[in-house]
Amino acid sequence: MSHHLPHEAQDGPGPVRGPAVIVRLAAIGAVVLTAAAGFAYTGGWLTPGRLSPERVVDALEANNGQHPGFRRNHAKGICIAGTFTGNGAGPTLSKASVFAGAEVPVIGRLALAAGRPAVPDETSPVWSMALRFLPADGDEWRTGMNNIPVFPVRNVEEFAGFLAATRPDPATGKPDPAAVQAFLTAHPATAAALQTIKAAPPAASFATATYSGLNTFRFVNAEGEEAAVRWSMVPEQTETERPAPSGPNYLFDELIEAVGQGQLRWHLVVTLAGPGDVTADPTVAWPPDRQRVEVGTLTVASVEGEDTGSCRDVTFDPLVLPAGIEPADDPFPAARSAAYAEGLRRRDGEAKRPSAVQVSAVRAGESG
Repeated sequence: MSHHLPHEAQDGPGPVRGPAVIVRLAAIGAVVLTAAAGFAYTGGWLTPGRLSPERVVDALEANNGQHPGFRRNHAKGICIAGTFTGNGAGPTLSKASVFAGAEVPVIGRLALAAGRPAVPDETSPVWSMALRFLPADGDEWRTGMNNIPVFPVRNVEEFAGFLAATRPDPATGKPDPAAVQAFLTAHPATAAALQTIKAAPPAASFATATYSGLNTFRFVNAEGEEAAVRWSMVPEQTETERPAPSGPNYLFDELIEAVGQGQLRWHLVVTLAGPGDVTADPTVAWPPDRQRVEVGTLTVASVEGEDTGSCRDVTFDPLVLPAGIEPADDPFPAARSAAYAEGLRRRDGEAKRPSAVQVSAVRAGESG
């Protein structure tokens, strides 16, 4: 079955003008930057007295409210399970056993990039797919991806500034357009990244979205050859018209119904960096003519609610890597790893509360 490759904007970013456009871009950026709060920690970017994993998680709780038992970000989600099967192309790039061709069990999570577990689906334009590959030899791989093509800031200092510029005004619930415009004028890389994000056509559903790893890693094959790479999960499901919201959980409800009707599939596509491509700056999309290699297929066969699902207590730590996949010079994965660990530490001591997404209720509605 044919499938499309991830969309890449080919035109350069235009000027950002007009309060409505500024607020819309700020809304996208604010969601992504809330997710990025987990990237800031004392891993060499900031002095220990200024920011730490604990203070980052404190900030997430302050921004989103107290929701014991839930993740401090990407709080609303659903567990998925299935398999990944390599197609034989992966070992030329990486010696990781997940690419060897055997069917590998996978558990994962689809979620909204928001820190409130009952947020209506229509309010979050950024979605995530997190996966845990469990090959028979125990050399597992975890990865988190998002349905946007680039990240909106280059480093944590810019992150802090953008977070301040897009902070909602308590009186209006929206960012101050003047503050946003001032930041974007001073940081053209962020303005360009937001235009790239805005230019990417939104998917109609979780099932038809492309999920991209926004950070660069290194693949190493059995001969010791290395390549800087990024990857994406590209849907086999064809795009449809996006439905009007039919309830606060309409995206999740649709996903549950779709999996009930048959398996969903994505193709793992690896993009290789070319000469001169930036690997430590996730605001920059690599040129669309870069070599892309499809290395296997993810099949999602079942979904579970998070209350008791297999993904509930998993951190999708991006540094849980098999032999054959290594960190590159991008600092974000190490930062995310530390913040995720702190979030899990807090959740471990809290009572688990019912998820807003109830698989059994949707299935009951189908049969009724």
